[in-house]
Amino acid sequence: MSPSPRVPRLATLTKGGKGPPTIVLLHGYCSSERDWVPFAKSIRLPRGTRFLFPRGPETAKRTDGRPAGRAWWHLDLAADVHGDGLGADLSAEKPQGIEQAANAVRSFLAEQGNRTAQPFILGGFSQGAMVAAQVAFRSDEPLRALVLLSGTLVNEASWKAGFTRRKGLRVFIAHGRADPILSFAVAERMQREMEAAGINVTWFPFDGVHETPAVVITALNQFLERL
Repeated sequence: MSPSPRVPRLATLTKGGKGPPTIVLLHGYCSSERDWVPFAKSIRLPRGTRFLFPRGPETAKRTDGRPAGRAWWHLDLAADVHGDGLGADLSAEKPQGIEQAANAVRSFLAEQGNRTAQPFILGGFSQGAMVAAQVAFRSDEPLRALVLLSGTLVNEASWKAGFTRRKGLRVFIAHGRADPILSFAVAERMQREMEAAGINVTWFPFDGVHETPAVVITALNQFLERL
């Protein structure tokens, strides 16, 4: 038998206090943990909240001449983008990299003290949202809530099998109706399937693209106030 892939140790940027609560946010593809820094001020959680922004383990080169960013695994959306410009559909994909990334995140959560008595809020944007969902629906990791910003279904059959194990989990999902990167229709289907499985979903579609505008943060803050 070949040895299991080594789980990388994730560098992290920490803001706020010492917690609880603790919120962990995973950045998108070709982005960086530094992009979350402004959100530590705009996301309203109790004083003393600890914000953890891990860095994706891989380098992702850009094609627009801008500096390279970070990634959770190598992602090439070109093969999955619809010809109608309505974003990629990854629901039938089974990328090996997402499982490795999820294992790295779970190891990171354990290092930072995530446990049943004081579970963390876990979330992410785009590719980071996919990894956060992989952790939620392919493991029994303790979670206080799940935040999926402009994410999508990956390996749908596998995730659906895990939805029922998360019955009652509070999940916030936001997606732009005109998102040209990741399909809005697939995100909408994801929230319907979660609700049907008994997950407590707050669904926030918005008139926008692949982004996290102020209206999403306002809705997210309302969601967090109810936790």
